Amino acid sequence: MINVVNDSNSLQGAAALSSSQRTVESVDQQTGQQTDLNNVQQQDGPGLDFIRAIISEDLASQKHTQIVTRFPPEPNGYLHLGHVKSICLNFGVAEEFQGLCNLRLDDTNPTAEKQDYVDNILQDVRWLGFQWNGEVRYASAYFQQLYDWAIQLIQQGDAYVDLQSPEQIRLNRGNFKEPGVDSPQRNQTPAENLVLFEHMQSGQLQAGTAVLRAKIDMASPNIHLRDPVLYRIMNVPHHQTGEHWKIYPMYDYAHPLSDAIEGITHSLCTLEFEDHRAFYDWVIDKVKPVGTPRQIEFSRLNVDYTLTSKRKLKKLVDQGLVSGWDDPRMPTIAGMRRRGFTPEGLRDFCQRVGVSKSDGVVDVGLLEFCIRQSLENSAPRGMAVLRPLKVTLTNLPEAMTLHHARHPNIDLGERDIPLTQEIYIDRQDFEEVPPKGFKRLIPGGEVRLRHAYVMRCDEVLKNDSGDIVELKCSVDLDTLGKNPEGRKVKGVIHWVSAEKGIPAEVRIYERLFSTMNPEAEPETASGDSETEAWLANLNPDSLQILSAVVEPALAAAVAGDRFQFEREGYFIADAVDHQSERPVFNRILDLRDSFKPG
Repeated sequence: MINVVNDSNSLQGAAALSSSQRTVESVDQQTGQQTDLNNVQQQDGPGLDFIRAIISEDLASQKHTQIVTRFPPEPNGYLHLGHVKSICLNFGVAEEFQGLCNLRLDDTNPTAEKQDYVDNILQDVRWLGFQWNGEVRYASAYFQQLYDWAIQLIQQGDAYVDLQSPEQIRLNRGNFKEPGVDSPQRNQTPAENLVLFEHMQSGQLQAGTAVLRAKIDMASPNIHLRDPVLYRIMNVPHHQTGEHWKIYPMYDYAHPLSDAIEGITHSLCTLEFEDHRAFYDWVIDKVKPVGTPRQIEFSRLNVDYTLTSKRKLKKLVDQGLVSGWDDPRMPTIAGMRRRGFTPEGLRDFCQRVGVSKSDGVVDVGLLEFCIRQSLENSAPRGMAVLRPLKVTLTNLPEAMTLHHARHPNIDLGERDIPLTQEIYIDRQDFEEVPPKGFKRLIPGGEVRLRHAYVMRCDEVLKNDSGDIVELKCSVDLDTLGKNPEGRKVKGVIHWVSAEKGIPAEVRIYERLFSTMNPEAEPETASGDSETEAWLANLNPDSLQILSAVVEPALAAAVAGDRFQFEREGYFIADAVDHQSERPVFNRILDLRDSFKPG
């Protein structure tokens, strides 16, 4: 079970995430509570966030004897980082309070949904370490009941069929300063509306010619209550129900009633649904299903340098700007999984961020810190030269095999490291004219080969163009496993045997966007939404592909194996392209971590 209750002391450092004083979500930032629950304490220590406090009170008062939550994604794209928080929250509170959490696909829009999206949602939830209650549920399984309840609303005089065009409905809805205008059909009799509603479902009316609307208040200050649409005509097949339905319920209508059908006690939604709560409650009050769920809103997860708009992520995929939904640069769960992020790191990240009612932006450094923390104690070590420069060890008497631990945790075993006369070092570890402070190899200088000897550069070989193509070096044969006598060698560099090393493709990933707020359109944007000016924020250097050489022990890697390439970063054998005869490694993150969570 994952403990995601936050200790306010442990979050003090996380709150100070950047010099720009951006807000980080934590329990210390809860505001706008409807009830005074902020001081509710667990019996064993830290304070509860406001959602867990509400649940604790509901259980203590016997309002509920068992908690039932749900994670209800729409299968119109791949899940992203923002969904990770919702998954951890819904499944997490269910586990903590010995309750249940359903997985329900809110599949009410067949034009945007695919089975591929459904399959990946299931895979993502399992990969994060959660298991839903019972079978996977679908809103489409409730279509007949939702249709019957729509007829009930018509018979009660709480719904009517509107024959205005979509544009007329939009214009007549009014705005924040002006009330809406009643539809010409608003006062039709229930009998007239029942006939028209049947015509909608039978296919006698075409898409865009009629909708079913709730009859609430066209002058309401909450625009969501100005006779919202309940059903629209969409004469297209559905991936679950086939061609039976010609009309499909709107999300805001299907969602509360699906919650009620499933006996959901606490319907946890992000803050953008706060204004929709009045309609959520109206639907439950008018239909009067057996269950009475309660909608509670929490702040969504916003991370800088990260885009979580499904529409925009789909645009990146459709335009070929990334290799797919699982491109390792994408903030989708599939992309993060292929990149090499760990479920443990993502869950830790969500725990540190916490739950609040305050919108804010989290420093991406916290996410990267959590991923590195999860990898530090689990990723075996290995050496890989990403930009090979040939070195000949002129006095190495013969090839030899060194033995070294795969990890500081000796329980992970050892690996064999062949040392031959010809090796590769990284080009960045040699400078003919070194900059100030350079502590690696220079002409006439010494460095230690990691896990091996101290090496001196004796000669630099160049081609006709003046490019360095090889170094002639000698090793101090008395320095294996010990320091040289009478001098101090500061630099340590990694290397790989030229003869025994394995050629590999290494993909260096950087952030997909070069700006902190990638969804913001640049100041030079024309204002034409069709230009998608935000695309100018893409980082042109987000992917670099290198022809590397890795030590032989890494050749045994299978897709999904993670490693720390010493001095280079954390890497994973790519889930799609990696093969034993043609290894492909993705960089998860480099080793630099300036983030201090406190």
